Amino acid sequence: MNATWQDHIESTPNVLRGKPRIKGTRIPVSLILGYLAAGRGTDEIIAEFPDLQREHIAACLDYARDLAEFEVAV
Repeated sequence: MNATWQDHIESTPNVLRGKPRIKGTRIPVSLILGYLAAGRGTDEIIAEFPDLQREHIAACLDYARDLAEFEVAV
C-alpha cells in the first residue's frame, strides 16, 4: 500500500495558524515547495532540515498536485 500525502501532512488551528505542515514538525509545506521551486534538491532540503525524509518532500508535491486539481462547482 502506497502512502498518501495525508499520512505525512497535517493542519491544526493551534500550530502555524493552521498552515499545512509536516506531521510532528513545525515545517510548513509552503516552505518545502518554495525550496523546490527555487531549484533546491531533495538532498539539500534534507541537509537543512534533518527531521525531514524523502517521503515528506514527495508528500508536499502530492499535496500541491491535489490542490492544483481542485475544481470549484459553478
